[in-house]
Amino acid sequence: MVTQVAFTTLRTGAGRRLVAVALRVALAAAFASAVADRFGLWGRAGEPGVMWGNYAAFLDYTWLLLPVLPRALSDVLGGVATALEVVLSVWLLSGVQLARGAVAGAGLLALFALAMCCSVGPKSVLDYSVLTAFAARLSLAGYAQPLRGSVPVRGR
Repeated sequence: MVTQVAFTTLRTGAGRRLVAVALRVALAAAFASAVADRFGLWGRAGEPGVMWGNYAAFLDYTWLLLPVLPRALSDVLGGVATALEVVLSVWLLSGVQLARGAVAGAGLLALFALAMCCSVGPKSVLDYSVLTAFAARLSLAGYAQPLRGSVPVRGR
């Protein structure tokens, strides 16, 4: 009975908005947390629950994922990824460019998953729920308003 009510509620306009808000907050928090870790806001490198603890350690990890690139280019891409994660988090929380931001975040996660698979193996992609976040971003894009200038798809 309770699950039937929950499913019915989630199919309404208010329920869909609730799902979209939950996705926006969770996905923005995930990107923001990763950025915070890079700047030591979750603690120092080596402490429990801390992945990097500082930006240099993050750049070392970026190079681990991109070993075929020169270190300088890997560092630039680490900076670009960090900047994108900040911007995409702000877009998600503010609702600005929501559909585009969700798709851009999914693209960033797809590239991250590919780099992880090629350098450290597929298990890490699964352990860190990269594919789950990727799918959640695509789902959010479906909940978002249509892109400006896009042609709505009509049923036959």
